[in-house]
Amino acid sequence: MAHATFKTGGKQYRVSEGDFLDIEKLDVEPGSKPVFEEVLSVGDGESIRIGTPTVEGAKITAEVIEQRKGDKVIAYKYRRRKGYERTVGHRQKLTRIKITSISA
Repeated sequence: MAHATFKTGGKQYRVSEGDFLDIEKLDVEPGSKPVFEEVLSVGDGESIRIGTPTVEGAKITAEVIEQRKGDKVIAYKYRRRKGYERTVGHRQKLTRIKITSISA
């Protein structure tokens, strides 16, 4: 089974064909097919190719399933006996994709 590691949104993800993945928001419509060309490594079970820094000619094709928001993250600050409390909430915007093909 082929697997690959690629980089997008400042993070690295290890994927196989058919995987569903939530990544940082891409400015694309649902149903479109983005191509990720910043592939760091590609493996097919027995052999693995590691790029310096990327693998030449490798690309990952995906299909955008939906644009969504992640879980709410609460940042709470507190100083004891000082009457100081701050609460800030935040929801990250995400894009859910399905990996359709990995080509080296």
